[in-house]
Amino acid sequence: MSEQPSSSDPSDHPTGDAFDASDDFDGIVDAETERDPDLAVIEAGSRTLRAQSGPPQGDPVPVRPTDPEVDAALREVEQELSTRWGETKLEPSVRRIAALMDVLGDPQRAYPSVHITGTNGKTSTARMIEALLGAFDLRTGRYTSPHVQMITERISLDGAPISAERFVETYRDVQPYLDLVDSGQEYRLSFFEVLTAMAYAAFADAPVDAAVVEVGMGGTWDATNVIDASVAVVTPISLDHTDRLGGTPAEIAGEKAGVIKEGATVILAQQPVDAAQVLLKKAVDVDATVAREGMEFGVVAREVAVGGQLLTLRGLGGEYDGVFLPLYGAHQAHNAAVALAAVEAFFGIGAQQARPLDLDTVRRAFASVASPGRLEVVRRSPTVVLDAAHNPAGARAAAEGVQEAFGFSRLIGVVGASADKDVRGVLEAFEPIFAEVVVTANSTPRAMDPDALAAVAVEVFGEDRVVVEPRLDDALEAAITLAEEEGEFAGAGVLVTGSVITVGEARLLLRKG
Repeated sequence: MSEQPSSSDPSDHPTGDAFDASDDFDGIVDAETERDPDLAVIEAGSRTLRAQSGPPQGDPVPVRPTDPEVDAALREVEQELSTRWGETKLEPSVRRIAALMDVLGDPQRAYPSVHITGTNGKTSTARMIEALLGAFDLRTGRYTSPHVQMITERISLDGAPISAERFVETYRDVQPYLDLVDSGQEYRLSFFEVLTAMAYAAFADAPVDAAVVEVGMGGTWDATNVIDASVAVVTPISLDHTDRLGGTPAEIAGEKAGVIKEGATVILAQQPVDAAQVLLKKAVDVDATVAREGMEFGVVAREVAVGGQLLTLRGLGGEYDGVFLPLYGAHQAHNAAVALAAVEAFFGIGAQQARPLDLDTVRRAFASVASPGRLEVVRRSPTVVLDAAHNPAGARAAAEGVQEAFGFSRLIGVVGASADKDVRGVLEAFEPIFAEVVVTANSTPRAMDPDALAAVAVEVFGEDRVVVEPRLDDALEAAITLAEEEGEFAGAGVLVTGSVITVGEARLLLRKG
């Protein structure tokens, strides 16, 4: 195991933050450098990396407001939100959010919705559903988590994150009701509950024709589960958050089945057998209609194409060929099939009619999809790819996608993970494709100590293939240097992974400006 020279001081590393960030439910509260010294280091280090990176690649995400007054107002709201329970501290019930919705006039009932749960693929699937609905001239609202760089990413209207000004206005609109509900509850509303209420209020105010809502965790007691969605989507279930959701796919499916409501249509991605049995039983119990990937819909054919893949999908209403998806990996093709079936179900195709959606519109919608931080290229020469995989199933999908789409002759990994994740499982999934791995840490208190992460990495990779760089900016530089040693045309690359937070901060380092 080697450690690259570093000028960092121990005081540069995170010592705590009022914001309890989570891989799955929260990213960084954007680069609030005034209260997070480690993010100040990231901002400083990004100048060198940005100079090396050239023009930005891929889909842009929001950056801090350029208007000082707007930025100050957003920071004030972020600070107020940070005083509430973070998304890793839970009291599993919907009592508080239901009380808040009641005093707000139940805005979540003002529009039909699609509710998405599962372990992996939720955000990408939500973005695809949003794109399809928008292509058919519906005004859409999308609520997803975590954010990659900016908190405003979580609430989108018509395919774009709401502005910082609108985010602040929405928070100030609901704020008086937060105090009212807090005073009548054993625990104050959490960060995620407040954001969920803000999303539902913003959608009603817009107003939207359809809302696409991703759960934060589980389903039954998730804060989003105060909607009665006509379409429930369950992406692939695997082991994650086992301390809260259960230790088997079946137990986890039992929690996630809570999004299946009476009379709804349920779109099931391919599932472990025991998980599928639980989900199907819940559907029968509430008289819901079920469409299963591999049975009623699925991927007919796929081939790698420049910038993505070309698909033939079988939907509930027919076959759709020549569909270009500008995302990499077989898992994204399956997400596309699930998204298509969900939109068909939303329009009543399958149960009430058997005609397909307009093919040209479907093609146009999928061609417009972007999913930041999911096998996303952010730099060339050498190529740097970001993927937010943070559990073994996600890591395996990312590893397969990288191999298929890029064909690197040598791949350097940069891994920064949270301490409560199955880090060994993630590293084992990437071991066959990483020539070397640079272990590091993101700026949040939940980040796994780099030396502890290195100890696990050495057991998986061997000492000679592990490099330790405690600071993310140094880790990126070290990985890029290792890739460049292969020569300009040798086909080496870098994959940054292990956490949504790590990916968000790497994106800031490599792309901002």
